[in-house]
This record gives sequence, structure tokens and C-alpha cells, in this order.
Amino acid sequence: MGDIRLMKGNEVIAEAAIRCGCDGYFGYPITPQSEIMETLMIRRPELETGMVVVQAESEVAAINMVYGGASCGKKVMTSSSSPGISLKAEGITYLAGAELPALIVNIVRGGPGLGTIQPAQSDYFQAVKGGGHGDYKLIVLAPASVQEMNDFVDLGFELSHKYLNPAMILSDGVIGQMMEKVELSEFKPRWTEEEIIAKSGTWATTGKTADRERNISTSLDLDSAKQEVFNHKLQAKYRAMEENEVRFEKIDCDDADYLFVAYGSSARICQKAIELAREKGIKVGLLRPITLFPYPTKAIQEMLGQVKGILSVEMSAGQMVEDVRLAVNGKVPVEHYGRYGGIIPTPDEVVEALEQNFLGE
Repeated sequence: MGDIRLMKGNEVIAEAAIRCGCDGYFGYPITPQSEIMETLMIRRPELETGMVVVQAESEVAAINMVYGGASCGKKVMTSSSSPGISLKAEGITYLAGAELPALIVNIVRGGPGLGTIQPAQSDYFQAVKGGGHGDYKLIVLAPASVQEMNDFVDLGFELSHKYLNPAMILSDGVIGQMMEKVELSEFKPRWTEEEIIAKSGTWATTGKTADRERNISTSLDLDSAKQEVFNHKLQAKYRAMEENEVRFEKIDCDDADYLFVAYGSSARICQKAIELAREKGIKVGLLRPITLFPYPTKAIQEMLGQVKGILSVEMSAGQMVEDVRLAVNGKVPVEHYGRYGGIIPTPDEVVEALEQNFLGE
């Protein structure tokens, strides 16, 4: 068993990065995620594991430092909050276009624009549909607890290196600032240069040897025919993710007449809403997407012969609900309930929305 501590979600991201053998963190402060970099600065992992921690001069600089480290086959990461992720969007699409692994953490705050420092889930489209240009996808993990903040750092690195694709932990200010008991991961050593060459020598810029051609990290190819072939390769990779990496949780679904679909902190609110609804005789369950891409479309479809209606609960004006509706394809009613601008819905409000939308109350 690992160390058990009481920690904030943001603090756990930092600790998990050190423990999973991360080589470098490059970031820039922004509320409500600043504790990630602050914790790393306090911990000084360069003295413990050799991990590099740099506060860059801007978000743009930070994501390009990530690009450089990823090009060398290193485990590298950055973190920010909504406006900062927008500034990193160009670098993120470059990472995807160069097929480079990296971990990006977004502790979402309300928007649009500078918005508020309060929590929100209004960056779903940006994360799942692509916040930058081009036909690319991120692997997107949505933690609903401080424990999952810990667990998803290692998982994010694992998936990003497996598929040579950036991965994102999409959380929010609730989970980032929340303190909970967490079992920390055991320490893993950073990869040696020999291990990096063995794992990534076919693509990483580890230094040219006499027995191979140069490895070049770039997303640029001015030959349109080659670029189309490359895009087909990317789409095949994304289909492989959809086939093999979908993760979700079902709660109280066996006898459910209605279904909540919610992720992150909204899913936690829905768990209490289930208790309140069942006290009133309303049988409702929860399907919690853990991966937002790849999305648990089939898991939702498997519920369609059972439930009479689905309520997508989000701290946004309604973004994930579009993916729920695509999965359902009109076979049962799908409605959305959300609070936005930094307002957190209550379980009572969620139950009331369920009753109003499906029970005529």
C-alpha cells in the first residue's frame, strides 16, 4: 500500500508526476490550478528524482518546451486553466500532428474569455473536439475524485506513450481544490537514456547513430498526398483508441428507469441526486464517462432498451449532451441540465430538473 495522505487534487497531480517518473514539468501560473506548479516548486524533485520543473515566461513558451521534451522521448507535462489552455492550443495541435506523447492538465474555470476563477466544465468541446486546428484528437481523462487525479497522471502518460498522442486530464476547480484522502502511487524511476532509446528510438530525437536515419519531430509536410496518407494514419489510431480505451462507471443502473450522464464533479453531485430521487420512488442511475475521448457511446446505447429518458448534467450550457444525443440517435428523450459561469448545481436542482423534464412535475 502506498502513502495515504489528505491532499488537494492539484497537489496530488504534482506528487503523482514526481512518483510516476515524469522527466519535466513546464507551466505558468493561473487560478485555480496554480498549486500544481507551486507544489512542484516546494517539493524540488530535481533533488530527488532529477525531474525538471520550469516556470516558463508564458503559456505559449511552456507548451513549446513540452514539445521539445516530448521530441526526445521524455515523460513531460504541463498544466493550466481554461484561458491558458487556449493559449497552448497551437502547441497542442503541433504535438498531435508530430505524434508526440505528453500530458496536459486543465483545471477548468468558468468562461468565456477571462470569465471567473470558479469551477466549470465548459471546456468539453475544446478538449474533446479539438481546441486547435486540424483533424486531431486528444485522449481525455475526467477524474471525479482526488484519488483519480493521482491515478490518471500515470495512466495519462501510459496512454500518451502507447499511442504517441497527447493526453489530457480534464478536471475542474472543484476537484482541483478539494481535499480528500488519497493513496499515493509507489515511486517509479525515470527512464534511463538506454530505456528511452529502446522504447522510442524509431522516432525520438535521441541522437543519430550510424545505423539509422535521422529522426525529425515535425507536423509539417507540404506534400498534400503524403499529408492525406498521414491523416488516414491518425484516424486509424483514433479508431483504435475507441476500440480499446473506453472507460466508464455505472452506478445504480440495473433497475434504472432514467439515467444521468455526468462526468467529474457533476457525477459526484448526481450520486447524491440518485439517493434523493430514489427516496421519492424515482429509479435513476448514473453513467459516468471516465474517458471523454474515446467516449462511452456503446455503453449509453446498451441502456436504451431500459431507460425512458436521459439527463446530461454538466457545469456548462450543454456540451457533452451533444455526444449523448449522438449516441442515443433519437431513441429516447435526452435533455440537459447545467449551471454555468462558475455556479455549481445542487443535488436537489438535479432531481427537480429530472422531474420537470421527464415526469411533468
